[in-house]
Amino acid sequence: MNLLCPSAHAQKGMKDVLGKHFLMGVALNQRTVNGQDKASVKIVKKHFNSAVAENCMKVESLQPKEGVFNFSEADKFIDFCQKNHLTIIGHCLVWHAQTPTWFFTDSEGKPASRELLAKRIKNHISTVVKHFKGKVHGWDVCNEIVEWDGQMRRSPLYNIMGEDFIELAFRTAHEADPDAELYLNDYGMWSPGKRATYVRLIHNLQAKGLRIDAIGMQSHHGMGNDAPNMEEYEKSLEAYAQTGLKVMITELDLDVLPSPYHFRGAEISQNFEGNDALNPYTKGIPEEMQQKIHDRWMDFFKLYHKHRDQISRITFWGVNDGVSWLNGFPVKGRSNYPLFFDRNYQEKPIIKDVIELFK
Repeated sequence: MNLLCPSAHAQKGMKDVLGKHFLMGVALNQRTVNGQDKASVKIVKKHFNSAVAENCMKVESLQPKEGVFNFSEADKFIDFCQKNHLTIIGHCLVWHAQTPTWFFTDSEGKPASRELLAKRIKNHISTVVKHFKGKVHGWDVCNEIVEWDGQMRRSPLYNIMGEDFIELAFRTAHEADPDAELYLNDYGMWSPGKRATYVRLIHNLQAKGLRIDAIGMQSHHGMGNDAPNMEEYEKSLEAYAQTGLKVMITELDLDVLPSPYHFRGAEISQNFEGNDALNPYTKGIPEEMQQKIHDRWMDFFKLYHKHRDQISRITFWGVNDGVSWLNGFPVKGRSNYPLFFDRNYQEKPIIKDVIELFK
């Protein structure tokens, strides 16, 4: 069986079957939001009931210069979601990456003081969350704040404020929109080190009476050395659920290409030189490899089915293979096949099998 050929057209979309258990989400780029990519719009309407903006709600897009907010692209995203009855997730309020340098420095280019950074965090979150109040269902408040080994990421946020920036961000977001859900989100959440630290952070926020509703397990899965250990992945899912939070499977995709040496996780600063060995499927994926990819996907969705009562959302990071960020990360110019729809916008057979699993 050629697992990259279009499958039989499923009568029901994923949102109609899996959506009975949790939100089925997808990350959208501006071509889809603007209606230029009509084939993607058709897929979104059939299969998804939730959406997150891929880039237009990050700090560099919303506040490129201090005090100068630009909501034009984000407002288009909101309008698209409302017209298509998609539950909106905001991504993201505080992140060390895709944030302008000015955010972390003073007028002389030196590291900002604690007071200045706190002021900027409060102003950005308050302005953004109030702007979208009543429209955004939930926010990724803090994104990627812990390293693989469980140490806090030594980002400018942490170096200047320590862990206090986390509490400040959650408190400010809740004050700006008391009805919006609030989340922590990170990659590599199956790592025992990250698991222990995030459980501690969750308990700290809860002890202070702060609102936190769910934890996002970014699930940029791989097939090689970067692939998660399934036993540890499930342990993490269970551990986060035991804190009383819902678990969200966020940014879901499956990197099917060989990994560069020393590559790990989804830290976007990683960049490696390419070669033919790292880009072996420029003319398509061999049938034997197609089967391995299909089986790998099923392993994860069997796990999601098992824990469906603990999961509140699953979100794919992109609509189809052709628009996936993994064609350019961590090596530029590759042909990757990480999603449920191919470059011709056709459903892969995995969709039919996942729907059958949840039926």
